[in-house]
Amino acid sequence: MSKRSLAAIIHHCDQTLRTADIGDYDGAVNGLQVTNSGTVTRIAAAVDASLATIRMAVASRADLLIVHHGLFWSSRQPWTGKNYELLRFLVESNLAVYSSHLPLDAHPKLGNNARLCAALGLKQLKPFFISHGHNIGFKSRTRISRLELAKKLQRVTGTKPTLIPGGKTVCEHIGVVTGGAGGELKLAAKEGMDTFITGEGPHWTYALAEELGLNVLYGGHYATETFGVKALAAELSRKFHVPWEFLDHPTGL
Repeated sequence: MSKRSLAAIIHHCDQTLRTADIGDYDGAVNGLQVTNSGTVTRIAAAVDASLATIRMAVASRADLLIVHHGLFWSSRQPWTGKNYELLRFLVESNLAVYSSHLPLDAHPKLGNNARLCAALGLKQLKPFFISHGHNIGFKSRTRISRLELAKKLQRVTGTKPTLIPGGKTVCEHIGVVTGGAGGELKLAAKEGMDTFITGEGPHWTYALAEELGLNVLYGGHYATETFGVKALAAELSRKFHVPWEFLDHPTGL
């Protein structure tokens, strides 16, 4: 069994994703969130860090779990009840947890947005959608029917998207920001998009999309954010010669 240094893997992740340079929400806590004894023999990747995915990682015999949504989006204090159960299980199982939110969204090759664009066949990508001082999404100029784009999105995510047909039937300026960017339709329209692909958004965005003349495709928060952790884990597997697997635990949201 090949053993690799946890510190070396984490250093590579932080350098590759520019973890220290890219701002984020306070609860993201990007980087190594939980350490282990110091070595890695198997990597698991999941969208969310939860008791369920941690149990799946341990069952797969992983000692490093790579996630997009980490452990601290909601308060973990005090360490009692389910919080204590989770912490004890992590420590007893020697499972390290590494989380990357906006840094992984933004990466030009491994990121959620780049990988989703590639899966959709979008090319000549340009930076798009500023969040916390950095462009995290990508935009592309192409020509595709609105319905065909929706079908493509369903094929690559495995989830039927919710389509708000607020714009033209043929899409030419497409912006992509995975996850929960649906509340920012005005920003997408301001940047000249006629079509905006993201994960989810509030009810009121239907009327707003019509007013803005903007097509919106909600592909699912979870479904649009499986790409980055898979790409990062595969990259680590190639570089450090340790096996990896994706733990699919869909939320349906």
